[in-house]
Amino acid sequence: MTDPLWLTDPIRCLLDPVDAGTFFRDYHEQTALVAHRDDPERYGDLLSIQRIDEIVTSLDLRAGQLDMARSDPPVRQEDFIFETGHIDRGGVAEQYRQGATIILPQLHMSDPVLGEFCRAMEALFSCQVQTNIYLTPPHNQGFRTHYDDHDVFVMQVSGEKYWRLYDTPVENPYRGEGFKPEDHKVGDPVEEFVLKAGECAYVPRGLMHDASTRGEEPSLHITLGLIVKTWADLMLEAVSEVALRHSAFRRSLPPGFASPDFDRSGARAYFKSLIEALARDADLDSSMDLFADTFIRSRMPDTRGTITGYADPAAQGARFTLRRFVPWRLAGDGDDIVLVTAGGEVRFPAAAEPGLHVLLDGETISLETFKEMDEGAARDTLGRLHAFGLIVPAS
Repeated sequence: MTDPLWLTDPIRCLLDPVDAGTFFRDYHEQTALVAHRDDPERYGDLLSIQRIDEIVTSLDLRAGQLDMARSDPPVRQEDFIFETGHIDRGGVAEQYRQGATIILPQLHMSDPVLGEFCRAMEALFSCQVQTNIYLTPPHNQGFRTHYDDHDVFVMQVSGEKYWRLYDTPVENPYRGEGFKPEDHKVGDPVEEFVLKAGECAYVPRGLMHDASTRGEEPSLHITLGLIVKTWADLMLEAVSEVALRHSAFRRSLPPGFASPDFDRSGARAYFKSLIEALARDADLDSSMDLFADTFIRSRMPDTRGTITGYADPAAQGARFTLRRFVPWRLAGDGDDIVLVTAGGEVRFPAAAEPGLHVLLDGETISLETFKEMDEGAARDTLGRLHAFGLIVPAS
C-alpha cells in the first residue's frame, strides 16, 4: 500500500507544485501563498464532516475540547457548556444551527491520522505542530478580522471559504501577542480569494485576515499551526548561560538608578562591557542543543502496536526498523547510553551503542545486531526499543 502524500512529502501535499525548498526560501515567514487545484478529495482521508458529527455526538467532551465562535452575535459558553464543564451536545447543535462555528482544538492529540500528519510536519520544521478544526455552517463567519501569533496552513477539506488578506501591522509577533482591534485599523483587502475543497493557504503570523463560508455547503477546514522557537528565545538562553559563568552579569543594578538625577555614564560603560563579554563567550551550540533536547522530549510518543505486538521482539528471526518520524538524540551518561526521544529518554547498557547506531543509521536490526551483549540483555534492549515506540516490525 502506497503511503499518502501527507506522510511522504507534507509540503507538496499542502502547496503543490511548490516544494519545501522553494517554500522556505520564498514564502516562510514572509508572504502568503495560496495553492489552488482541482482535487476536492485531496484531504478527505484526514477528516470529514461525518467524523466531526461522530466526535461531537458520541465522545464525552469537556470545556477546552470543543469551542464555538460567531462573529456576530458572539457565542456565550453557557450556550453550549453545562455548569459541570461537560459539553451540551444539544446546545452545540442549536448554536451551529444558528450560524456558530464548531471548533475542535488540538484534535491531533486524540486522532491518530491527524497525529501522524503533525509528526510528519514536526520532523520537517523542528517545532510543535498543532491542529484546530473549524466547521462553519453556510453563509456565516466565525471570527472578525484578526491576525494570528503563529504561522498557519489552512487546508480546506470540504465546502468553500471566501478569504480576505489585509496588511501586516506586526511582523513576526511574539507568541501570546494577540490581535487588538483597537490598535490596528483594518483597511482595504490586499488580496481576496476563494478556498475550495482540496486547496490550501499559507498565512504567516501577523498578517490580518478574515474568512466566511461561500455557497450552500458547510465549510470544514483544518488549520495547522506552527508553534516555533525564535532567535530571541535562543539569545535569551545564551545570555542566561553566560550569566551562569560570569558573575558580572549577576551584579545588582547601581544603587539609585531609578532617581531622576542618576548619572548613567558609568552604567553605560558597564553595559558595554557585558555586551562585549556576551559577544565573546555566548555559545550557539549549547543553547541550540538545549532547545533541540527540549523539543524532542516534549513530543508525544507514538506507541501504536506496542500492546497488541508486545511479544514481537521475542519472535524467532524478528527484524525491526526505526519508527517513522521518531525524534531522537543519542548521548552517553557514565555506564549507560541514553536515547533522548519523544516523551523523555530511554537508557540502555553502554554495550548496546553499536547496535543503536545501526538502527539510527536507518538499517534493519534484530537480536543479532546486539551480538556484543549477552542474549538476555539483547532481548531486553530490543524489547525496550519496541515498548517505547522506537521500532516497528520490518515490512
